Amino acid sequence: MQGQVVANMFFEPSTRTRSSFELAAKRLSADTLNFAPGTSSLTKGETILDTAKTYLAMGADMMVIRHREAGVPHAIAQEMDRLETNVGILNAGDGQHEHPSQALLDLFTITSLLDFEYPRLKLLADKKIAIVGDIVHSRVARSNIWSLTASGAEVHLAGPPTLVPQEFAEYVQGTGELVETSHGTSGAGEKKENFSQPSIPNRRLFLHWEVEPALKDADFVMTLRLQKERMTAHLLPSLREYHQRYGITRDRLKLCHPGVKILHPGPVNRGVEISSELMDDPEFSLISQQVTSGVAVRMALLYLMGSGKS
Repeated sequence: MQGQVVANMFFEPSTRTRSSFELAAKRLSADTLNFAPGTSSLTKGETILDTAKTYLAMGADMMVIRHREAGVPHAIAQEMDRLETNVGILNAGDGQHEHPSQALLDLFTITSLLDFEYPRLKLLADKKIAIVGDIVHSRVARSNIWSLTASGAEVHLAGPPTLVPQEFAEYVQGTGELVETSHGTSGAGEKKENFSQPSIPNRRLFLHWEVEPALKDADFVMTLRLQKERMTAHLLPSLREYHQRYGITRDRLKLCHPGVKILHPGPVNRGVEISSELMDDPEFSLISQQVTSGVAVRMALLYLMGSGKS
C-alpha cells in the first residue's frame, strides 16, 4: 500500500480502534492523515461532508470514519459514489448502529482458539455465546449478533430491561422484525432506519432478563461496557446493583462450559461489568488478544480495500 493515503476521521474518542487502524496502515506502508475534530474547521462551521471532500482533494484513498450519529459513514460513502470517486470508506463505529471491524476481530479471536479438522461454513456451530450488559447503546452488540449467528453460534443476550432494545425483545418473542434504528432504540417517536442488515438465521438469538440462564453452558462470554455517556437518567439504580445482578465474576463463571473465555470490546469499567481479578486472569480473559487481533484484522481490511488501487 505504499503511496496510498488513509484518512482516520474519528469524531468520537477512541484508543483501540483509532490506534490499531493507524498502526495497520503504517505496517502496510500507507501514509496516514489523523483528523482531530477539536482542532479542525468543524469548529468554524464546516460540514462533515465538506471535511470528507477536503481529504478527497488531498488525495485520500481510504477514509476510516467514526461518528456519534448512526449513518454518517454511509452518507459519506454515498457522497463519494455520487462524485464517482474510487475512495474506500470503512465504518469504525457509527452511533448505536454498527461496529463491523470489531465484530470481525472478535470472530477472529474466537475462531483462532477452535481446532477445526476441516474448513466449514458454520465456524461456530454448536457454540453458545453470551452477550451481557448495555445492549441498547452498543454498536458492538449489534454487529456481533449478525456475525456470530451467521457463523452458526447460538447467541444469548442478558441485561436489564432498560438496557435491551425493545425490537430485540419483540424479535425473540416472535412478534416483530429486527430493524435497525437511527438512535439504537425503538421508543415512541424515534425514527427507524433500515441499513439493509441481514436477518438472523434460524432464530439463533435468545434473550434473558437474568444473567444466569445466559451463562449456563456458555463457551464464550462477551461483556459490554455501560455507556454512561449515552444514558439518560434512571436507566440503572446504581453501578453496584448492576454488578451484583449482571457482573461477571469467578463464581458466575462456574455456570459456564469448562474452558469458557471472556471477551470485552473495551474500555472496561473494572468491578462493574467484570471483576478486576477475572479481567487480568489469562486463563479466562481474551481481552488483550482482542486488541492484538484488531491490528491484524484491520490490516486485512485496508489491504483488501486498497488492493485494487495503484
